[in-house]
Amino acid sequence: MKNHRFRLQHWLESHWVAPAYAGGLLMALSIFFFGAATNTMAGWLYVISGISFALLAIAAILPQRSLISLQVQREIINPVSVGDDLTLELTIKNASNQAKTLIQVQDLLPPNLGQSATVIELLPAHKSYQWVTYIPTQKRGIYHWMGVKLRTATPLGLFWCSRERKVPASAIVYPLVLPLTTCPLIDEIGKEYNPNIYEHRQFQMATEGVTRTLRPYRYGDPTRLIHWRSSARYGELRVRELETSHGGQEIIIALDSSFFWQPDDFEQAVIAAASLYFYACHSQLNVQLWTAKTGLVYGNRVVLHTLADVNPGEDVFVKEPPNYPIIWLTQNPASLRTLPLGSRWLLWPSDSQLTSQTHDQIQKLSHLGLEIKLDLSLQSQLQSSLKLSNL
Repeated sequence: MKNHRFRLQHWLESHWVAPAYAGGLLMALSIFFFGAATNTMAGWLYVISGISFALLAIAAILPQRSLISLQVQREIINPVSVGDDLTLELTIKNASNQAKTLIQVQDLLPPNLGQSATVIELLPAHKSYQWVTYIPTQKRGIYHWMGVKLRTATPLGLFWCSRERKVPASAIVYPLVLPLTTCPLIDEIGKEYNPNIYEHRQFQMATEGVTRTLRPYRYGDPTRLIHWRSSARYGELRVRELETSHGGQEIIIALDSSFFWQPDDFEQAVIAAASLYFYACHSQLNVQLWTAKTGLVYGNRVVLHTLADVNPGEDVFVKEPPNYPIIWLTQNPASLRTLPLGSRWLLWPSDSQLTSQTHDQIQKLSHLGLEIKLDLSLQSQLQSSLKLSNL
């Protein structure tokens, strides 16, 4: 019964007006006085009921007129990472010649982002109101919502009226990226497949070596690559770009997104994929990301967007990753047997799938990857040696 009453109230409010408590009480009294006047033929009762009905009519019309001339504009929402605040900025403009008072503004956010509302006490004629709010984020994703709701009962407070303005919005919350100082999973990948990777890592770690060019320092560059003599000469930090020899070696971080993961495990896998990708980028390696829906993608913004949008059990558009060494992130132990030579893996085991036979198989493969344990820090496990991963 309450749900039906709430839906009726909401429909009246959004399509016409809905009586507030005071408005409903005055309406009942007006009907009562009109009925009494009809029975007694007393003129003063007709006057009271007539004034009450006129007051109700004015109170029902003015809130609608108050919202008609309000315009809403939204600024572009910049992407953030999990844990940071989304900055939402709205501009409410009064295009009429009369001031507006007591306007409720509610941004119709998705449930995962919470609620956001404010009250404008006074909005002068032909003026704008800037509303900036900060929404904390706790889960990655791409969020879409369509509008903003304006609500008022001005000036008498007898009837509520609300109208929605279509102001489409898209907010991107990137997954968390762990700051890895070392990662054997990436540092040692492809050794069996391509010996030239040793030469590449020597170039990476060298403080004296073959310098290709000098460039200005960028945030995040390792301090060991700063060329101090040139920096002193130019008056700004200069960084050496070293020659590297990949020999065709590429690193592919493949997320088994077509498998139906446990939700918490999958969120950890997304964090791991993002962290491994940016570690490889900072190591100046040629790295790409693979998912079953998008296939191979590269570029920081594209990869973050892909990881923000990925979901477990998604439709398969690209059946298999390329047939050369990959870093395979999965919860399916059976998929480890089909990995190309030289690959590495991260496994989030599930009790329902991890049989004793599969457990023995993982023990034999443990030198090629890591079994992630939820009770340990993910960052420390990604930085641990592969030889310490024996079960």
